[in-house]
Amino acid sequence: MTETSPGAPGGGIPADLRDAFDAYERAIMANDLDALDASFAPGDGTLRGDSAGLLVGHDAIQAFRGMRGGVPSRVIERIEYRPLAPDVALLVSVSRFSGGGTGLQTQVWQRIDDRWLITAAHVTPRAQPFDRSVWRTVGDPLWQGAWDGPLAGLSVAVKDLFAIKGYRIGAGNPAFLDDARPETTTAPAVSDLLRGGASLRGIARTDEFAYSIAGDNAHYGTPPNGALPGALPGGSSSGPASAVATGQADVGLATDTAGSVRVPASYQGLWGLRTTHGLVPRQGLLPLAQSFDTVGWLTRDGETLQRVADWCLSYDGSPSTDRAYGASESDLPWRFAVPAEVRASIEPETLAEFDRVLDRLRNEDAEAVASVSLGDLDDYLAPFRTVQGAEAWRNNGDWLRAHPDAVGAAVAERFRAASEVTAEDEASARAALAPLRERMRSLVAETVLILPTVPGPAPMRTSESGRIDVVRRETLRMTTPAAIARLPSISIPLLTVPSALGPAPVGVCLIAPAGTDIALVRLARRLADTLETP
Repeated sequence: MTETSPGAPGGGIPADLRDAFDAYERAIMANDLDALDASFAPGDGTLRGDSAGLLVGHDAIQAFRGMRGGVPSRVIERIEYRPLAPDVALLVSVSRFSGGGTGLQTQVWQRIDDRWLITAAHVTPRAQPFDRSVWRTVGDPLWQGAWDGPLAGLSVAVKDLFAIKGYRIGAGNPAFLDDARPETTTAPAVSDLLRGGASLRGIARTDEFAYSIAGDNAHYGTPPNGALPGALPGGSSSGPASAVATGQADVGLATDTAGSVRVPASYQGLWGLRTTHGLVPRQGLLPLAQSFDTVGWLTRDGETLQRVADWCLSYDGSPSTDRAYGASESDLPWRFAVPAEVRASIEPETLAEFDRVLDRLRNEDAEAVASVSLGDLDDYLAPFRTVQGAEAWRNNGDWLRAHPDAVGAAVAERFRAASEVTAEDEASARAALAPLRERMRSLVAETVLILPTVPGPAPMRTSESGRIDVVRRETLRMTTPAAIARLPSISIPLLTVPSALGPAPVGVCLIAPAGTDIALVRLARRLADTLETP
């Protein structure tokens, strides 16, 4: 937990005030009404407010609390302390709920008769169940899955690129949604989750045509970052990621072309798996660039991701045959290799935290971590962008010509550049990608690549476009090698780094051989457990 107190005498929360705060937290978790009543100052002047309104007076607060019931499980991860006057202090605390999402408590404490008591409080709860920047349509559930199965009880946010029978695909653009027809079948990637017992919570927003990694949308707004309020959520799977991070869904069904699962996972402190290219059927998926598009999932924890991967990647569609894990039946080696060229792209604070992870691994096993060379990262990014652009324009060019003003400025510029890719440009780029693909595959033949998922924490939503463009480029230099090689890649929320908005998550990425997706999730969970062990 982070505790800060700029300008405070002594530099910290007074011990007896901290004891009173901790006692209040214990009482609220236990729903101990007597202890909670005793934490608030008596009298008619005590205040408590939240999104539902303002309560004035201890009696009104006591009556409300008696009807409210308990508070969902949470931990306090940050406290800001400001002394306001002798024996009067302001505490602002950030709470993270075990079911996802964060809340904010703002409290004025006063020492009365030698006891610290709350005289005013305001509670900002975690995100409400429906946010139009997150959801296109939502239900409770929108579509009920099988009543029994290994995924029973899980709710799913589906990126607005997948076909769902009776619904239209919107691709993050209102004009495209208006032109679309209702789908007559449901995409297999959705059906597999429903057949396993998960239920469809709703259709979640995407960056327009999935042609972005920032997470903003010019038409519907920017979904919230569930881990770092005020920051971009990461895209293009911004809606599913925010739904999971804020506790509105348990699983995000998403796509990853150049990092669209991994980037929002890193920005929002989630687990995110980009699957081996072609391993999950892509029928019923609106494509961006077929050479790189693949299906992936976002979850708040490794156990849930393992459940999803075990079911969706081992199911062969026939109830009469055994489930087959293929290459994932064997565990991946406990050997990691750091791409040397990536280190130059990482922000200093992220690199320092990443090196601490590597040092911990070396302390466990001196031979566990090695260094490898990918070659110039720009050699990957340039041909990737060319092929991606050529395919994106083939898929969407006719519609964009007919709707020249229908997309946001940044996405419009990407499509404009894509429209200029010639057949010769594309052929040359494809030829350049072939040896890079083989190089990546050879590097993971006997080891697993390990690197930060992205250069640093999520940029602020208010960042200038030039800053976003720089972050986008540096991010793509790190994420495209796995996409080019069509390899499985997982982002694990292992790093916390300072940012302008406070402590921020950054993922650690593992890249493994094709077809080892389930084993990769197992390895990622083992890594997380190892680093959490004192």
